[in-house]
Amino acid sequence: MEKQTLPNSTLILVFGILSIVGCCCYGILGIIFAIIAIIMAKKATALYTENPEIYSGYQNVKTGKILAIIGLILSAISFIWSIYVLSTVGLDGYQQMIEDFSQGYSNAQ
Repeated sequence: MEKQTLPNSTLILVFGILSIVGCCCYGILGIIFAIIAIIMAKKATALYTENPEIYSGYQNVKTGKILAIIGLILSAISFIWSIYVLSTVGLDGYQQMIEDFSQGYSNAQ
C-alpha cells in the first residue's frame, strides 16, 4: 500500500513561514497565519496519530507548527510594540519616526 501525504502538510509549512514574514506587518498578518497553521497542524497530527503507517509528510507538519509558534511569538511582540508606540507617541509621532529613519537610511548610502 502506497503512503498518502497528509492533507495540507505543505500548506501548514507555507503558513508557518508566512507567519514569520507577517510579523513585519505590525504583527496582524503573522498572528492570523500562525493561528491557522497551528489549528491545521493539530488536525493533521490527530489524523497521523490514528494511522501513522498510511500517511507521510508528518515532518512538514511538525516544521510548520514550530515555525507557526515562532511566528506567533514574534508577531505578538510586534503587535504589542506597535500598540505601545502608537499609544505613547501617537500616529503623528510614529510617522515622524519612520520619516526620520528613512531619511537617515538614505543619507547613509
